[in-house]
Amino acid sequence: MGFFLRWLAAFLLLAATFNPGRYNYIGWTRETWPEQMPLILFLGLLLLTGYIIFLRATLRSIGIFGMALILALAGSLGWVLVDNGLLSLENPTLNTWLALLALSLVLGIGLSWSLVRRRLSGQADVDDIDDE
Repeated sequence: MGFFLRWLAAFLLLAATFNPGRYNYIGWTRETWPEQMPLILFLGLLLLTGYIIFLRATLRSIGIFGMALILALAGSLGWVLVDNGLLSLENPTLNTWLALLALSLVLGIGLSWSLVRRRLSGQADVDDIDDE
């Protein structure tokens, strides 16, 4: 359940920032910049804080190579689905949601990787040990 919640939080962060639907931060900012500038800046800083937390944890746990590997796996899965006729790239809305899904998987795995590694290896990370 822990991974699912981390992935869901990453997906919600990405989807709140941009999605093909009507309700997202970027679209709202474009429409209401002059009237809502203080609120836009405040919410933008909240989103930025979320991205810093997620990206820092992901970079510390799996690094750039791990992020690229997960994106490559997601991309190759998409390629297999397109090649077998199970997925079409003709729908830009679906493509955007799939990109959000792939990026959220990277962030969700990055947030969860230390826990997975500890369970698989039985070794704690240095950051996990409390000073007594």
